[in-house]
Amino acid sequence: MKKNKCEHIISKVQPGSIAEEMEIEPGDVLLSINDEPIEDVFDYRYMIKDEYVVVLIRKPYGEEWELEIEKDYDDDLGLEFENDLMSEYKSCSNKCLFCFIDQMPPGMRDTLYFKDDDSRLSFLQGNYITMTNMTEKDIDRIIKMQLAPINISVQSTEPELRCKLLHNRFAGDKLKFIDKLYEGHVEMNGQIVCCKNINDGEHLRRTIEDLSKYLPFMRSVSAVPAGITKYRDDLPKLDLYTKEEAGAVIDLIESYQQGFYEKYGLHFIHASDEWYILAERDFPEEERYDGYIQLENGVGMMRLLWTEFEEALHRQIAEDGYEQLKKSLSQTITIATGKLAAPMLSKIAAQTMEAFPGLQIYVKQIRNDFFGETITVSGLITAQDLIAQLQEERENGRELGSYLLIPSNMLRTGEEVFLDDLTITDVEQALSMHVIVADTGGEDLLRAMLFHETMKRNNENYVYVKAYEEQEEGYEE
Repeated sequence: MKKNKCEHIISKVQPGSIAEEMEIEPGDVLLSINDEPIEDVFDYRYMIKDEYVVVLIRKPYGEEWELEIEKDYDDDLGLEFENDLMSEYKSCSNKCLFCFIDQMPPGMRDTLYFKDDDSRLSFLQGNYITMTNMTEKDIDRIIKMQLAPINISVQSTEPELRCKLLHNRFAGDKLKFIDKLYEGHVEMNGQIVCCKNINDGEHLRRTIEDLSKYLPFMRSVSAVPAGITKYRDDLPKLDLYTKEEAGAVIDLIESYQQGFYEKYGLHFIHASDEWYILAERDFPEEERYDGYIQLENGVGMMRLLWTEFEEALHRQIAEDGYEQLKKSLSQTITIATGKLAAPMLSKIAAQTMEAFPGLQIYVKQIRNDFFGETITVSGLITAQDLIAQLQEERENGRELGSYLLIPSNMLRTGEEVFLDDLTITDVEQALSMHVIVADTGGEDLLRAMLFHETMKRNNENYVYVKAYEEQEEGYEE
């Protein structure tokens, strides 16, 4: 039987969910809710909010079930679908001056070259969108359904300059959608990718002031420097920021924060961590990040990492089994990271070794030869760079130990595969080291450093908490 675009195959039913109770199973097809067809995930999320819903399901053998469900408002049914969006992905219609995908080397897997610009991914996953492929109808649906937050790649509020940055003649006109979302009381976050001598300086000042008019529904705006790889031969020239120029961007941003906070209780405009590292300045205090609204955009990651680590270390030292644990640790481990996080991880390693003198922790800053040295984040480090540079360290007499800690963002989400399609197993075999993957939180990092010997790997991911708890129980006994 041919499936039409408003029929959606169920791939998973959450244990203990309403759907499981109603005997819905993977392979069943969702046909409608309240006699309305489901166009995409926006429709689905909106329609299941009610306290009473009628769900029409078709079983694999063709029988249709009409299920009347009473539930609490906003309770989820517990269904997952073959396609998260429940429709085709919308690709980007721009050719931005700073687009990272245009700076990718040839020969990588196809998915790395897909440019998404889908408002549904903004709602579901926090992606930033330009709104250039959206219509009035799309915006009206978001307002009607109150789907939020919507994360917007603004770049500039000057229409002509935005058209230039996005290389799209409609980009300036689409700024009117921000007005509509504001009038519809839809929560938003904004992003400005700063390109040197193009949309910074007074242009950045104007963008900050223009966007502040959308407070409090525009909750935050981040400014990040454009990422520049070595693959820009046929693209417009973009220059890197100097230490002094990064400091000027920070000064401009910080000059607005206190005023916004006094008026709205939000600091609103934030400089990403990269600016502070480039300018060699201390990160802002935790309170200035407004609850880390823009954490996934690189705003406050280093401050949060340090805060979580410090708190976790103090708790560990206060544990009854601290002295015994301290005596038992006598290993060398290596932490691999990018240039951006290396100073903070070195500080964390030093604190850990002071508390546990038997540990020797070597932080190796991996140079990004694959994309170019200007790329400094750990999430874009390839296995081939990791292997080559650690092998070189060992050949030069560096003791690496038997354990290699890497952050989880080096891997494809939910898998053990690096950007260059090499795997954890490839790295382990090449280096004769056991790889431990640590989540990017400070507590996770401490657990990985202290309890690396008891880390366990299953088919999906590395298990931290269980290993940590088992180790603690052993020392308490």
